[in-house]
Amino acid sequence: WKNYQYLLTLYFAIEEINKDAHLLPNVTLGFHLYNAFHTHRQTLEGLLMWLSERSEFIPNYKCKTQHKALGIIAGIRPEFSAAIGTLLELYKIPQITYGLFHSVLSDKDTFQSLYQISPQEKALTQGVIFLLLYFGWKWVGLIVADDIHGREFLSDLTAELASEDICVAFTETIPTYMKVDFLFEVGMVDLSQHTKVNVYVFYGDIDDVTIFYIENEIISKRKKMWIMAKPNFVYLQSVFYKWIGLMSFFEGSFSFSKKRNIPGFKHFVQALTPSHYPSSIYFHKFWLDNFHCSPSPLLCGVQELCPLNISLKNKQEIQVVMITSEPSVSIWNAVYAVAHALHEMLLSKTEIASHKDINQDRLLPWQYKIKFWKISKDQQKCIPCPIQQYPNPERNNCLPKSMTFLSLEDSLGLALVCVALCFSVSTAVVLGIFLKHQDSPIIKANNRTLSFILLISLLLCFMCTFLFIGQPSTASCILQQITFALVFTLVLSTVLAKTITVVLAFRVVKLGRTMRRLFVSGIYNSVIPICFLMQLILLGVWMGTSPPYIQADAHSEHSYIIILCNKGSVTAFYCVLAYLGILALGSFTVAFLARNLPDTFNESKFLTFSMLVFCSVWVTFLPVYHSTKNKAMVAVEVFSILASSAGLLGCIFIPKCYIILLRPDKNSLKCFKNKTKYRHNRLF
Repeated sequence: WKNYQYLLTLYFAIEEINKDAHLLPNVTLGFHLYNAFHTHRQTLEGLLMWLSERSEFIPNYKCKTQHKALGIIAGIRPEFSAAIGTLLELYKIPQITYGLFHSVLSDKDTFQSLYQISPQEKALTQGVIFLLLYFGWKWVGLIVADDIHGREFLSDLTAELASEDICVAFTETIPTYMKVDFLFEVGMVDLSQHTKVNVYVFYGDIDDVTIFYIENEIISKRKKMWIMAKPNFVYLQSVFYKWIGLMSFFEGSFSFSKKRNIPGFKHFVQALTPSHYPSSIYFHKFWLDNFHCSPSPLLCGVQELCPLNISLKNKQEIQVVMITSEPSVSIWNAVYAVAHALHEMLLSKTEIASHKDINQDRLLPWQYKIKFWKISKDQQKCIPCPIQQYPNPERNNCLPKSMTFLSLEDSLGLALVCVALCFSVSTAVVLGIFLKHQDSPIIKANNRTLSFILLISLLLCFMCTFLFIGQPSTASCILQQITFALVFTLVLSTVLAKTITVVLAFRVVKLGRTMRRLFVSGIYNSVIPICFLMQLILLGVWMGTSPPYIQADAHSEHSYIIILCNKGSVTAFYCVLAYLGILALGSFTVAFLARNLPDTFNESKFLTFSMLVFCSVWVTFLPVYHSTKNKAMVAVEVFSILASSAGLLGCIFIPKCYIILLRPDKNSLKCFKNKTKYRHNRLF
């Protein structure tokens, strides 16, 4: 499974780079695949075949030149990298390794052209020690693979165990698969000699575990605690499907691995079908081995063709290939390091060509080696992560950013929704009270039709704030501004109509006959559709020229991509606000002029104060809105809508509800006549 995932990671990285128009423009990155054999002799044979590009290799001769291979990405075993490294040094061809870091390969006197992707770290031995100390395990057995990494791990671990007073019952090394020829001659550890040891620390690959399990018949040694110290043990589950005994034997064991992720890789693997890479023999074998079908017709015709809808989702045990391992991340980083080095080399050659006529098609491995050395040095400083990712605390890996927006999961978003719900319910209750007492003098005297329109408009104002909460979409971004502008236009035009009604009601005696007829006919109600129509025209121009849209802000916060609505045309947005401001100022002016008129229920004073609150909220909104960013901007807009609407509701309707519910004696025709008579006596 690990080899299949390594191959898939390589294909994925190459495809990503070739689709990137900025990294390697007009350049297509390709690759050759070669097997890493178990013996040094076969390993060097493969390398010589690659160098000469013939089945019978000829040293120092390159028989084909149409493919320019400038470097090698080598496997996870340091023995393999060391074996081919000496030969590659003769031709100054760079080698990039994706295995665990090893100090032997970092010797620049021996391996001048070798670069290790994985950083040097001592966290593994410290993690094992911490685990042993946490559970109080002081008597352990060590089983380590006999390779470079195993010997280095054993040296570091035994030193740490001695310093923590943890005793080692036995230490055994097992031959790796490169030394499997000696397996039957030397034999392996017999765990029956160590029955009192309940904790084993195992350091080796999946192949080492399988060989160790088979040859020693350790199925009988259950109820032991195993600590699988090798960090790339995420594929152990795939072995369980073939060796059921391993599942029961290693139940409850510990393994170490880093949580890594390759953006887009899981989706890439899930989307694979037999039609992908038809010329690749490796993928042909992949479908044959795991699905027992052939992606294309075979000459022998034994296997049936794979169904068109088959994919990795259809087989549970293959899901393990989607678990990102540390070597896979290193392969992905290695391919990108190669691409960045090639990008820098091509860029430098382009700059030189502008001053001197040179052959730009000639790219030599040693030139690439020098440029890669410079890139690897720059990597120690920093290679910027893609815009959709951010660096981890160690600054050696890029992690995907999470999307965020003002939602119910945020305490601020939840609080705003709760406030909006409370005000919506309150408005509905007030509307119910007015409907129940619609024939009472206080409601009749203040134009109950306009009062009902105003209450419904305020209810819509509170409810429109729900459009601002949640993940933005193109529809919600447009509806936010249209609904906000129209319902507030309806509110303000209704308030303006009410103030005009108050003024005309007390000036009707002084008006001419024609004006009195128009007043009686309710001509003042035409203010509402006229104001509404003008706002519709403004919104039509806005939506027709530059409507709101979704914007992803990946720069404001370190580990988040903030999804919010962009206003589109800022000028149009402020024109809509300015029109609302004109309506509010007009309503305030008319209400202020009518504040001393002998209104029986004194509504003109309430209208004046409500407009004062409304204007104060939106005048404060402008500087605060400009000084905030991201989700806070949305919260400020929602808060302003709620505050201004609540001000209108409280100033205009709460006093009337107080009289209707708590002072019914003032809400009577007798009281109305007494007040009218009293005011008439004062006037005359």
